[in-house]
Amino acid sequence: MIGQFFAHTSSIFASTSLAVANAASTPGVPWWVWPLALMVTTFFIGIVSALAGIGGSTLFVPIISSFFPFNFDFIRGTGLFVALACSLSAGPKLLKANMASLRLVIPLALLASSSSIAGAYLGLALPQNILKILLGVLITGIALVFVFSKNSEIPKIGRPDSLARYLNIGGAYYESSSGQDISWTVWRLPQGLLLFCLIGVIAGMFGIGAGWANVPVLNLLLGAPLKIAVGTSMSLLAITDTSAAWIYLNQGAVLAIITIPSVLGIMLGSRVGVRLLNITKPKSIRYIVILMLLFAGLKSLLDGLGWG
Repeated sequence: MIGQFFAHTSSIFASTSLAVANAASTPGVPWWVWPLALMVTTFFIGIVSALAGIGGSTLFVPIISSFFPFNFDFIRGTGLFVALACSLSAGPKLLKANMASLRLVIPLALLASSSSIAGAYLGLALPQNILKILLGVLITGIALVFVFSKNSEIPKIGRPDSLARYLNIGGAYYESSSGQDISWTVWRLPQGLLLFCLIGVIAGMFGIGAGWANVPVLNLLLGAPLKIAVGTSMSLLAITDTSAAWIYLNQGAVLAIITIPSVLGIMLGSRVGVRLLNITKPKSIRYIVILMLLFAGLKSLLDGLGWG
């Protein structure tokens, strides 16, 4: 078993090292161009991801796998660290602005992070083209749910369930675009907890974190205002992605030349995105979420089918 582990790790390392070598040997292109391009690309991904609350890896994985010459296993492994870095950079500012709730984060994150471990092992065992097709269908479907949903900026909900009342989940934040204090709470929390178990498996399997699913579930199912859903999602990623990220790291699917510039770029970009979030109208954020999910979903689907 130990021999199989080292054989698998060596094969992944060899394939990705070859890809990096091929990229560096491109005529007229120095080796340092690729890390620099990664840093610039992830900077802009970080800005958009912080605004949408979907985590940087939702865009990182389909974009980098399409335009950079790296093995898909390494891209997925780095994707989890990218989402983790984006969350750690943006989360404290969102909590300070009351746009995230620790009372809501903790129970959801415990379930999602535990199940993401199983998802990570499953993802490393499946063929890459199958993973890309499934990922594309899933993210595109989530985007369409947002397109046809109504009143998602500040949902009207019924009476909070007993579990939400027991945990005292709720709060208020200042909506700068309207100059009002918005009070909020959630309902259907038991159903949300079950869904987050599934979200954890899928997040670990695809290496894209869970922001793409966190925001729709928090907003459309639990009834949290869109800005609260975005802020809570970013805080959730710091816990959820850690478990799956260690699996990829242990399997040798993380390479410093990809991960370090990506993490630096995403952290800088997410700080800019958080500042923009405070002054952006909720409806604009909804459009950003839809556009980013559609782009990431369709790009991954086309790549999986060989049409990208």
